[in-house]
Amino acid sequence: MAKKYTVNLSKEEVEKLRSLIKTGLNKARSITRAHILLMAWEGEIDTAIAECLRVHVSTVERTRARYVEGGIELAVQDRPHPPKQRKLDGEQEAFLIATACSKAPEGRNRWTMKLLAERIVSLNIVDSVSKETVRSYLKKRN
Repeated sequence: MAKKYTVNLSKEEVEKLRSLIKTGLNKARSITRAHILLMAWEGEIDTAIAECLRVHVSTVERTRARYVEGGIELAVQDRPHPPKQRKLDGEQEAFLIATACSKAPEGRNRWTMKLLAERIVSLNIVDSVSKETVRSYLKKRN
């Protein structure tokens, strides 16, 4: 049975993929996808490509399909991800920083990330927050 998505690369596309692989400045995922396209163009079967590159066969199939439908850029590069919504707004972040700079609670030498998270939740500043979120907001300021 003939494949629905056949990779037919031009000389320019082959050179572009080879340079993408050689420079070492690209994401590992992009390099793997470039290898997939080159191996598919050379006539390798999907299972052999998947085994050689240690990816799933469906990854090979999707990469071929994305190349045929949208070209080399779409096949190799990641789709943009939607921006993540910030957990704390400016006022909440300022309160967190002010709390972290204030005197530690009774019986403690310093604020911990867990204590800070519990404090801003107990004061109803936010509904919930992890100590990792607190850490990332405080790290941003150093």
